Amino acid sequence: MTSTHPEQIYAGRCFEDFRVGQVIEHPLGRTVTQTDNIWFTLLTGNTNPLHFDVHYAAHTEFGRPLINSAFTVALVTGLSVADMSQNAVNLGWDEVRLPHPLFEGDTLYARSEVLELRESRSRPHQGVLSFRSSGYNQSGVVVLEFKRTVLVYRRGHLPSNQSRPVMQERP
Repeated sequence: MTSTHPEQIYAGRCFEDFRVGQVIEHPLGRTVTQTDNIWFTLLTGNTNPLHFDVHYAAHTEFGRPLINSAFTVALVTGLSVADMSQNAVNLGWDEVRLPHPLFEGDTLYARSEVLELRESRSRPHQGVLSFRSSGYNQSGVVVLEFKRTVLVYRRGHLPSNQSRPVMQERP
């Protein structure tokens, strides 16, 4: 049996791994459930019945509950982390647009396009990365778009993984 040492763990992309115009299709999709929607809506104190009252939602133009848009933003962000911001700190989200609703049972996928790269003037060990992420459903319909800016580490300046323990093998 081989043990996995910290240096073998996927470390994510660094500043130097991005280029303007690069498009990254994030590999994982996620089917959104009624439980996801209700828990997130209640956790955030959102009292809009459009997210958790089936009878109410049936009387709207949508005919059924909508997935909480803040959950959609969080999920698309999460789907992109391994590829875009594993080694970064968020600076902000801009231009958030929801062109089509997301519903319970839809599967959400994401892709990102690098818009801008620049060196950080105040932090030479990091750079600023701006990208546009899109979330789309199982039919390819875009349900969310946003621009996100992060401060990403340069290669050779990642925080150390030395503090991560190595699991001891059983005798």
